[in-house]
Amino acid sequence: MRQEVKETVLGKLKALAEQFAELERQLSDPAVVSDHQKVRSLGIKRAALEGMVGRYLRYERLGRQIAEHKQIVAEGAKGGDTELAAMAAGELPGMELEAQKILDTIADDLVTADDRAVGAVILEIRAAAGGDEAGLWAGDVFQMYQRYATRRGWKLEVMEFSAGEQGGMRQVVTTVEGPGVWQGLGYEGGVHCVKRVPATEAQGRVHTSTATVAVLPEPEELEIEIPESDVKMDITTAQGPGGQNVNKVATAVKMVHIPTGIEVRMQESKSQQQNRVKAWQLMRARVYDYYQRQKQAERRQERSAMIGSGERSERIRTYRWKENIVVDHRLNASFNLGKVLQGELEEMVSALVSQDKAQRLAAL
Repeated sequence: MRQEVKETVLGKLKALAEQFAELERQLSDPAVVSDHQKVRSLGIKRAALEGMVGRYLRYERLGRQIAEHKQIVAEGAKGGDTELAAMAAGELPGMELEAQKILDTIADDLVTADDRAVGAVILEIRAAAGGDEAGLWAGDVFQMYQRYATRRGWKLEVMEFSAGEQGGMRQVVTTVEGPGVWQGLGYEGGVHCVKRVPATEAQGRVHTSTATVAVLPEPEELEIEIPESDVKMDITTAQGPGGQNVNKVATAVKMVHIPTGIEVRMQESKSQQQNRVKAWQLMRARVYDYYQRQKQAERRQERSAMIGSGERSERIRTYRWKENIVVDHRLNASFNLGKVLQGELEEMVSALVSQDKAQRLAAL
């Protein structure tokens, strides 16, 4: 490891150790303990840091022991206890090797520490090119993520859903919550392309259809504040097919963030208040994502090689029915189609994480 990288890593580790200590303090605060949602959020962040901070503290202890052994060796060379110096000199190589291994492991984990600390995301899936078949494909993609969330023990909640005319769906917006959710879903943002014979195709011809996926880290309210004066809000009746509540009672909430032009509409609940809460939740995530993208653009050269940038125009994956494979274009590798559609994404995600780590480490 280059010396400048080592110094950077150690500086970040010291800051994370301080952050971990602060989380410990907050989790023992009676005012926090009574807030179950806050405890859960802090607990996820603590769990994400615990292993790495523990290894860092072990590295620090080894560093002190190595310094003590070197002092003993130096004193032995000046006429001190030669037997003790010889023993210390024999132990030094093993201690230095262990310290280096710990630091390498920590550096590997460090570049994804922020990702693992995110405990909730907003997942948006939309039918794109391909007509009715695109709606069917978007529905298949959504089911894939539902199965993946179940495998990982995550909580998935639908915030907004629009059905397709021939089945499937036009769009869905969900929240997904649980440990490791950003690292597990953060690489899914982009265009998902399918090549298959649609159920709507009478001639048996292979069609290409697409669905777009966006994954936004859900910020805590304290992480981003949006003044109400920056938001134009309208309360209207719900639109589209539905029961007696649709088009009769004003429960739908439409919000526009004036500085960015970002628009959110929420009508899934029959309660105006619930729709308002969900609309604010989605608005915060989209505005947060907007400003994060601006920051990323300013650091474009540094981050240009990073996987999973989430650019909506990026075709990240092609699902080939005839060959029964899924090709991830960032990895230039293929995976079993049947397993992937059943939500078995772990192998693919692990490969993406490994490649991303290597690229981030090289950029330190």
